[in-house]
Amino acid sequence: MIRINKGLDSVIILVHEIYGVNQHMKYFSQLLSEQGFDIICPNLLGRETPFDYSQDEVAYHHFIENVGFVSASGKIKNVLRDIKGKYQRVYIVGFSVGATVAWLCTEENGIHGMIGYYGSRIRDFVEIEPSCPTLLILPQEEKSFNVDEFILRLDKNNIETLKLNGLHGFSDPYSSRYHKESSRRAIDEMVSFFKIHKF
Repeated sequence: MIRINKGLDSVIILVHEIYGVNQHMKYFSQLLSEQGFDIICPNLLGRETPFDYSQDEVAYHHFIENVGFVSASGKIKNVLRDIKGKYQRVYIVGFSVGATVAWLCTEENGIHGMIGYYGSRIRDFVEIEPSCPTLLILPQEEKSFNVDEFILRLDKNNIETLKLNGLHGFSDPYSSRYHKESSRRAIDEMVSFFKIHKF
């Protein structure tokens, strides 16, 4: 778990990918903290050591078989309950499976915004109607589905979508799929989202 507590009035709950609390999450925790947020990044995997990128198949099966989207979202909802009343604004940022977990929390009260990076499995839960402003950042292409068709299914209140060049994982500077230009654009859009929805 990563916890950066500066006693600020806004907090971001950061939800990791299948790999766990790795270098990418440490990097992003620091980046978001510098934008004026306390940070909570829970470890959802039930193991201390994160998976390596070369273990993506093993990591994915571990998440699906031993964690699961519903259980993981329950853990994030517990965090939301634990911090209730402690912050004026609460946001959730998730990556990949973490974006889908964050999506499953968007119907909860007390969330001021959610940003999901390449949450491909959101397509299994499109019936959800977010009660908070939601920004979904997607890659140009995904191997398992058509991104443009997916975007059309997300034409709902409170949802913005942003499609950027690159593949799934493009915003992770430690990944072979890192796309520097798209990563910077996504960060700019994220910061802008927080400023717009700072109420």
